[in-house]
Amino acid sequence: MPDTPILEVDQLTLRFGGLTALDNVSFDIKEGEILGLIGPNGAGKTTCFNAITGVYKPTSGTIRFNGESLAGKKRFEITQAGIARTFQNIRLFPTMTALENVLVGADAQHTTGMFSALFRLPKHRREEAAGHDRAMELLRFMGLAKQADELAANLSYGDQRRLEIARAMATQPKLICLDEPAAGFNPQEKRILMDLIRKVRDRGFTVLLIEHDMRLVMGVTDRIVVLEFGKKIAEGAPAEIRDNPAVIAAYLGVEEEDAS
Repeated sequence: MPDTPILEVDQLTLRFGGLTALDNVSFDIKEGEILGLIGPNGAGKTTCFNAITGVYKPTSGTIRFNGESLAGKKRFEITQAGIARTFQNIRLFPTMTALENVLVGADAQHTTGMFSALFRLPKHRREEAAGHDRAMELLRFMGLAKQADELAANLSYGDQRRLEIARAMATQPKLICLDEPAAGFNPQEKRILMDLIRKVRDRGFTVLLIEHDMRLVMGVTDRIVVLEFGKKIAEGAPAEIRDNPAVIAAYLGVEEEDAS
């Protein structure tokens, strides 16, 4: 695994009025790694995702992707640079088919514009065909090929979760940010999801994962960063985090000396 980070978050601070949601948070993620970002409710995990993906503008600090600052970049520019995400609450297009939803992701990397589309120019047709092939391949990867023509609204909850990951992968990202992908899953579905996340990494993607299920996080990540009240309180391998007194205190609500 390369030592050069693909994403660097350096002293990231984000304030909403008098509320400090993130307070000098720093971490990095290396190419091909699965990094878990965990913490109690309100710790700032999704806020951190939103800052990385351009939803929120940081108050201070820097975010670098592939060595370049993301400051001032619009959300679609960050997507085109190679960062994709899913959401805690599923955000599919319910009246579009599964295939059409993935094609929306594939369109993010198309280089032709409205003129080419209007006149069906050869380059546009080639990009459209390549996007369709990639979308179908991703549906097969997710086990959703048979549901390609089903409306997203008619898919099961688990299939919708997998479809959202497929749509993110269709943007051809280098980094995929998964925001609580196991929310609402039963234990069997969570085990399947763990295997899926590993397969996503094995296809060459780097994964940044927010998840509340500690068994899943401990079982699938290479490293873990822990936030509490917007501050980083721990970072390390899953075994180190599991036995860290500060992490135990944050989750159990006890004093650190009582948790050690």
